[in-house]
Amino acid sequence: MRVFHVDPDHFVELDAMPAALPPTGFLWVGSGRREFEVGSGGLQNHLQAWTGSQLVDLHVRDLLSQQLPSNFDYTSWYDLLIFRRLAVGTGLESADDLPGTLNGARKVLESIDTSPVGFAVFDRVLVTVHPTDCAVREYFAQRLQQQAGGADARGQGRLPSGPADLMLRMANHMVDGYLELRRLLTRHLGTLQSELLDPKSRFDDWKVLLDARNTLHMLEDTCEDQRSAVQEWIDALEEWPVENQAGAQRERELLRLRSRDVLEHIERVLTHVRRLEHSAEVAVQMHFSALGHRTNDIMRTLTVLTAIFLPLNLITGFFGMNFDSLPLIHSATGIWTAVAVMVAIGIGLIVFFRRKRYLGSSLRS
Repeated sequence: MRVFHVDPDHFVELDAMPAALPPTGFLWVGSGRREFEVGSGGLQNHLQAWTGSQLVDLHVRDLLSQQLPSNFDYTSWYDLLIFRRLAVGTGLESADDLPGTLNGARKVLESIDTSPVGFAVFDRVLVTVHPTDCAVREYFAQRLQQQAGGADARGQGRLPSGPADLMLRMANHMVDGYLELRRLLTRHLGTLQSELLDPKSRFDDWKVLLDARNTLHMLEDTCEDQRSAVQEWIDALEEWPVENQAGAQRERELLRLRSRDVLEHIERVLTHVRRLEHSAEVAVQMHFSALGHRTNDIMRTLTVLTAIFLPLNLITGFFGMNFDSLPLIHSATGIWTAVAVMVAIGIGLIVFFRRKRYLGSSLRS
């Protein structure tokens, strides 16, 4: 576990858990899920000494679970937020290196990671539980270290004012992490759509398309859970006791503003996921529509050819009857007369069907 002391003036990583809370600022305890599972007993003892309360057993299990959807819960001592991230797995190549092929699309779909990150928000302590490969803790540790002491007159680079502020910054960062994922999904879903609509290809990798639709459904459910959790947090924030001091009122309003900003970003991600999902559905419908159109084209051509050869077959069948008195049978020019009639009928039918546009597209292709 990594322990940080954050206050408006400085940000420092502590070597060990302090025996008591510092006079100013707050503590941020960030750990991996396995670290939290092993060291939860010691952390509970420190929380008891710092805040006079501990994490309840149900919430400890929630923080350790990898399957729990995004949700919000609260107690009299702390608030609990489980927030599933939207990220690309660490084993994936760069988006620019992946080829725009079905195999590349399959790799993108398999790499999407929505592991949960847990936040326990006390008055002056923030406990975060991350997946093993989560870079959020390291990112904010470096970023806050860079921001320490660097705030200007406009508040640029200002350190978090409290545990809730830092939690919202992390949640917003995880939502914004969808931008890279969105670029990957847009590019490789476009590859799938191109394969579907290419008239020269025989698309048969339906499992990739089914996986894409399932992935988009999963992302939509994840975003909806995120939105519900943040909305519940905002509702709980409105029920906090009213602050009398002007500085505390300003910090509370900044928390509301940052919470609404996180909610707005989630709405944008949800809108884009639904747009991709609709685009995939439309591509499938267009594929089957184009397939039906090509089938109709083929059947129309075959029908026209049948209609052209039907009278010719009738003529050959007529002169193939075994009667001695058939016309032109004993004539030296009879064969040429029959051929001329058949050619005239065939050309006449071709001209007729072309004028009716029954053969236009087929002959041009």
